[in-house]
Amino acid sequence: MRLSNSVNSAQDSWYNPLFLNGLFECETGNYHTFCPISCVAWLYQKIEDSFFLVIGTKTCGYFLQNALGVMIFAEPRYAMAELEESDISAQLNDYKELKRLCLQIKQDRNPSVIVWIGTCTTEIIKMDLEGMAPRLEADIGLPIVVARANGLDYAFTQGEDTVLSAMALASLKPKTVSNIPNKIYDTTTHQKKLQESQLSIIPDTKKNKANLNSLVLFGSVPSTVATQLTLELKKEGITVSGWLPSQRYHDLPIFNKDTFVCGINPFLSRTATTLMRRSKCTLICAPFPIGPDGTRVWIEKICVAFGICPRVNHSTGIVTGIKTKLQEREKVIFEGLEDYLKLIRGKSVFFMGDNLLEISLARFLTRCGMIVYEVGIPYLDKRYQAAELALLEQTCKEMNVPMPRIVEKPDNYYQIQRIRELQPDLTITGMAHANPLEARGITTKWSVEFTFAQIHGFTNTREILELVTRPLRRNVICSLTTKPKGNKAASLVA
Repeated sequence: MRLSNSVNSAQDSWYNPLFLNGLFECETGNYHTFCPISCVAWLYQKIEDSFFLVIGTKTCGYFLQNALGVMIFAEPRYAMAELEESDISAQLNDYKELKRLCLQIKQDRNPSVIVWIGTCTTEIIKMDLEGMAPRLEADIGLPIVVARANGLDYAFTQGEDTVLSAMALASLKPKTVSNIPNKIYDTTTHQKKLQESQLSIIPDTKKNKANLNSLVLFGSVPSTVATQLTLELKKEGITVSGWLPSQRYHDLPIFNKDTFVCGINPFLSRTATTLMRRSKCTLICAPFPIGPDGTRVWIEKICVAFGICPRVNHSTGIVTGIKTKLQEREKVIFEGLEDYLKLIRGKSVFFMGDNLLEISLARFLTRCGMIVYEVGIPYLDKRYQAAELALLEQTCKEMNVPMPRIVEKPDNYYQIQRIRELQPDLTITGMAHANPLEARGITTKWSVEFTFAQIHGFTNTREILELVTRPLRRNVICSLTTKPKGNKAASLVA
């Protein structure tokens, strides 16, 4: 990722080698996370005219069937291309088999794009998916996007990162209309008209750099959350010209050197790199809109990139000392969360690492009054998350708490030893470790729930705290309804 092509929205001195080396550790643990092909669960619903074809073994099929819980008669827009012994031993022609399946998908479902999801097996047997896709596109007249979301190289949520990165590359080439083979679908004229219409609604007082640059947000969130974030930026006079991914494949935004891009999820570093290097876009380095504090700074940094000052509430600014309406709204939201905050204030939390949302959640929970002992994370791109790390450091200073230990690719054996020593009030972990920890008296919360919940923006803050406080409230209820029966403390066995 080229730093020269990004807008540094953190402090000018965020990249301090002493700061980084003193806080970060990297262990040699495996990816103890969900398989990244689970990104199909939310992406096939987000991209409404798509079809996802997962190319893998029966194990991948069992995982998808159990994880997604969709019956066959529901006709979901994804399927398994099951690799058998004849495929793995090269007795069958991969191209002919995939062509047969894609023609069947085109006839039965008529999607606008087929997304091939590579798995561990396709990596091991070296299937040339990228080489076959262009040939098959020309043969069947349907766009094919290849994303290698295998568990050997990627963690849970990075599956979405590989898909969005592949779609960013696909937006650079002309799209093919599925109904008319080999006909080119030119989106340039439509995009120019769309941008002109969007710029025309920007108030005259705020027409400056926004006239020259467009803004594209990347990250998959439900349509309601995308609408909320779009409206928040519109209040500041900034129009969002597109989203990656879009609800329809042919509505993918056009990326060029005049495009500002900003991520809304911390696990999209590969997509950010692709947009900067291949599309020559300018990345706005900002914290992520998780929690009211992160959402406020996220909007402020986008405003700075466009040369716009956030709105000021002149009527209350002098009395309260709050400078902008964003700061005022953040203060009001935190005041409305007091019922949750009194349950977690002063409590400790330990992140074992699963979905790459850990640093953003740790920053927000620190603002809420919790003490974060350790932040485990499967993969950390320090450049992409630079603004988030700077905000975490600033939050710790303001709350007068120590900076948490950040461990990349944590080793679960050592983590369990640290949990035994620290005895945190709450451990946020993957599903595989939750029950064993609960059996040893450690209160846990599934990190996967934060992945599927709506946690972005001002309006979804309560959802985060609802998830965090649920096991704590359960413990309170259990302590009131059961009588103490001796010492129940159980030791952690490695």
